Amino acid sequence: MSNDAATTPALDLEALRQRYREERDKRVATDASERRYRDPEEGFGHLLDDPYGTAPPRAPVTEDVDVFVVGGGFGGLLTAARLREAGVDRIRIAEAGSDFGGTWYWNRYPGAACDIESYIYFPLLEETGYMPVERYSKAPEIREHCVRIAERYDLYPRALFSTQVTSLDWDGAAARWLVVTDRGDRLRARFVVLTTGPLNRPKLPDIPGIETFAGHSFHTSRWDYGYTGGSATTPLDRLADKRVGIIGTGATAIQCVPPLARAAEHLTVFQRTPSGVDPRDNSRTDPDWWASLKPGWQKQRTENFSAQFTAALPPDDLVRDGWTVLARAMRVKVAEAGPDADYAALHDLADFEKMQMTRDRVDAIVADPATAEALKPWYSVYCKRPCFSDDYLQAFNRPNVTLVQTGRAGVERITPTGAIVEGREYPLDCLVFATGFDTASSYAKRSGGMTIMGVAGTSLNEKWSDGPSTLHGMHTRGFPNCFVLSQVQAGMSPNFPHMISEQAFHVAHLVERCLEQGVGAVEPTEAAEARWVDGIVEGVVARAKIFAECTPGYYNNEGRPAPGAARNGTFAPGPLAFAELLRRWREEGDFAGLELDGEHARAEKENAA
Repeated sequence: MSNDAATTPALDLEALRQRYREERDKRVATDASERRYRDPEEGFGHLLDDPYGTAPPRAPVTEDVDVFVVGGGFGGLLTAARLREAGVDRIRIAEAGSDFGGTWYWNRYPGAACDIESYIYFPLLEETGYMPVERYSKAPEIREHCVRIAERYDLYPRALFSTQVTSLDWDGAAARWLVVTDRGDRLRARFVVLTTGPLNRPKLPDIPGIETFAGHSFHTSRWDYGYTGGSATTPLDRLADKRVGIIGTGATAIQCVPPLARAAEHLTVFQRTPSGVDPRDNSRTDPDWWASLKPGWQKQRTENFSAQFTAALPPDDLVRDGWTVLARAMRVKVAEAGPDADYAALHDLADFEKMQMTRDRVDAIVADPATAEALKPWYSVYCKRPCFSDDYLQAFNRPNVTLVQTGRAGVERITPTGAIVEGREYPLDCLVFATGFDTASSYAKRSGGMTIMGVAGTSLNEKWSDGPSTLHGMHTRGFPNCFVLSQVQAGMSPNFPHMISEQAFHVAHLVERCLEQGVGAVEPTEAAEARWVDGIVEGVVARAKIFAECTPGYYNNEGRPAPGAARNGTFAPGPLAFAELLRRWREEGDFAGLELDGEHARAEKENAA
């Protein structure tokens, strides 16, 4: 089926808008007790354990380093790689897992794969000389590429695995960060880089009775192959006599439901809101095409992809996949309408047509009309992360698969023997939580309990109690020589590694400059940080109506306004504008907006004296 929305028949747009509102209102929580999530530490601490590796005994590390990096996923790998390219060798990386990989270390569920084209998702392909096997690579290959990057840049001797940072304390007199870990390590670092990422701490629904379930349960990010058998790429051979339930129908479930459906005696899928699921159409990489690529191709292709989600609408679409279909449709509509076109109206029309195609695909695949109707997404394209699969919708044609549509609160209760929805109990032997990750609690909580104390003993939690406050999303006043890699208050692309790569390059540049020029401490000025935050909030307010009309999810805080939520926004002009802003900043070379060895550093040195 084509992804080109231009082939869709005329639609009743007002009727669609009304249907979207009705479907949203069905799912908006009306009670504070609805749609709550539970901290795994409250009775489910085992879900935070590492099932994939052990912590071998080692002596505590005590040393001075130039840069201490927290996190060994793409953010940590790219930061360390760019630092090494800049000639910075005294680096330490702490990673809670037993190897590099981050999100791809933890997420090993069956069917796990990237939903962004490998050629732009895999960082440093030209630098490592690697050709991905497929257009959309599976998790094991992505983990292998993380190892490849670490080996290419000699990062293993610099890594502390199975290690959780417990505290970072700024010593203003010495202009050093004091680092303490749960393995007894005590280090002093001139700079720290926080790359803990948003997808590392499992989130559980706070369903009444969840702790009473007597069967087996686990979170998708801690998949229990000892129970299910098989692997991420082989059949789950121990579920033939098991009744399995899965809660959640987001991007993870789209990938792991098909292998569960093939393996279980019976699979019950509990759905609150359906995902939009378009074709995956995966293929193996053509070696001849790969050999034809010219130097610089990955940067060009990556930037072209991210540009598809901006008003720039580049004339060409190098990736041309399900992610960029809306931009293709918009180009056609703008060309047909001429220079005086109503851009917003054309965008709405293209969006409606695109989602109608997604719903039509459900009807074409799912045999049972009631099940098909429940699987249709009634919301705007980017209200939820788009999903792609060639076997998810097909799974609901199997006689051993049941779709259960829940109310706005989700599953009502869990019992020792199953889950209850609308008064009916669904018997289960195994319950899988495909409920995503904690993106709403404090930075310390999401970073494994790490406390970060800046100038005058102020914690990052305290400073950010009303929402993040940064310059460029990377610096925060009162925490000198500390850099945060995140999409919050920075550029945002569906292709996360693109923006991480831009930030890592920028941080390496800053560290190199500071070391060369003998800068002891660097942090944003109060005025520069305030201007940046104001700009972020203004951009979020301008886009707030779009998300307010979406069905509830983590993109819009479950449909509930939250204090400080606007501060969690991204740079409104888009990812390429953000990258260009950073590039110009580096070229100008005057550390604009930053204070070098400023008032905080001087005050602490005077106090120490």
